[in-house]
Amino acid sequence: MAVPSAPPAAPKGETYRENARKKDVRLTNIEAAKAVADVIRTSLGPRGMDKMVCQADGEVIITNDGATILNKMSVTQPAAKMLVELSKSQDIVAGDGTTSVVVLCGALLKKALELLERGVHPTIISDSFNTAVNKAVEVLDGMSVPVNLEDRNALIEASNTALSSKVVSQYSSLLSPMAVDCVHKVLDPAQPNSLDLRDIKLVCKLGGTVDDSEMVDGMVFDQKAAKSAGGPTKVENAKIALIQFHVSPPKSDLENNIIISDYAQMDRILKEERNYILQMVKKIRASGANVLLIQKSILRDATTDLSLHYLAKAKIMVIQDIERDDIEFISKTLGCLPIAHVDNMRPEKLGSAQLVEEVDVGSGKVVKVTGVANRGRTATVLLRGSNKLVLEEAERSVHDALCVLRCLVHKRALVPGGAAPEMEVEHALTQWAKTLTGMESYCVRAFAEALEVVPFTLAENAGLSPIAIVTELRNRHARGETHAGINVRRGEVTDMLTENVVQPLLVTTSALTLATECVRMILKIDDIVPIR
Repeated sequence: MAVPSAPPAAPKGETYRENARKKDVRLTNIEAAKAVADVIRTSLGPRGMDKMVCQADGEVIITNDGATILNKMSVTQPAAKMLVELSKSQDIVAGDGTTSVVVLCGALLKKALELLERGVHPTIISDSFNTAVNKAVEVLDGMSVPVNLEDRNALIEASNTALSSKVVSQYSSLLSPMAVDCVHKVLDPAQPNSLDLRDIKLVCKLGGTVDDSEMVDGMVFDQKAAKSAGGPTKVENAKIALIQFHVSPPKSDLENNIIISDYAQMDRILKEERNYILQMVKKIRASGANVLLIQKSILRDATTDLSLHYLAKAKIMVIQDIERDDIEFISKTLGCLPIAHVDNMRPEKLGSAQLVEEVDVGSGKVVKVTGVANRGRTATVLLRGSNKLVLEEAERSVHDALCVLRCLVHKRALVPGGAAPEMEVEHALTQWAKTLTGMESYCVRAFAEALEVVPFTLAENAGLSPIAIVTELRNRHARGETHAGINVRRGEVTDMLTENVVQPLLVTTSALTLATECVRMILKIDDIVPIR
């Protein structure tokens, strides 16, 4: 019997070999990203847990803000770093939903891994997820409720939802109206669709409780007034000068030494210094200024004991060490222009206020400026807290509330909270997937299933039965109750709009689109090339 001859060898380069390395790289990337998502999953929602972040220098931060936690984590794996960047992107675009976006990304990667194991090509998964997210944004637009920025209660409800998951949530009845009033003060009717949060300044001061926080009609300086030479600490009908020069003797650019051989020469130098400072103080006084804000200097002392003595004699209040970053805010608020040289001191460059005084706040002091004439569109909030951890968390929480209101200014629509939008999108995509054919149908259905992670996690963190709650939620949405969501306080499914649990449409749409973009990027990576 003839032995069958072996098949002819294929020409080199024409055989297809399964590359195990590509598979391993994808698996490693997805597992690393999922691990990061699992770390902050327990922080999602109003009943989410807080994380204690211990830094290398011994400093401790207590927070459940996703962006803050990930920012402080030292992540080395490249794909896991992408999730940290994803959280930062959400923080910049929307300011809220930084935990949700990472949890969604983790769930989508988990589904993508299941599809990869079944042999679906990564490009098909990537394109299908893109189609699904575009459809999801359409569904969200359809279920949103338009909002009027003049409706103060609607804005306060949106702000309350953002604060509900924070450490300082019990103070939301004070912080939310404060945030809304700030936004109304800063909003320019000439540019109704833009809001610059740099026009709102948060000044944090230890001592007291968060209840003692207030919105100041004017401005607050964290620095004390200089009173070593007996200068005034209270000035009425103030004329404020913001100066960027030094009230001290001049120095040469080069380091040099002057050798003095007798006392007369020394006397002459001191006399010259005295005359120089006196001339400066006279020019400042001639302009009508009686409050001096001096920019911080690193090259030389902004003031000397002698200049402070002369300024005190002239009854001029001095506030030193004004940060360079605050110059624009101060000039906008007080209506004064920065002055770079003493010869440019003119009355029209000064700001006016009824009262500038130093007041005690907790263990320290601040300078308050009230009754500002020609006031710019800015707002100042003085935040108080019993300790540093609470104070820092209060600042982060108010910033999140302001970001939520900024979202509403950019896109004036609200969606219900409590995982209602995710569940409605899941229901709509599942129905839409039935009309599709081939692999795309599978991928869209997987995308829809991944969205269930949000209600599941919310229920889990609130100590409810996740399976029972998610099943009930799915039934309600199948019956057409688009606004049904999880009420964690009652532990049941209720209508979120009647419960006043709302959030900006932009927070949800940006979380979905950014999470999908990140997943698509990770899926497209098939190799890691290290360069030494």
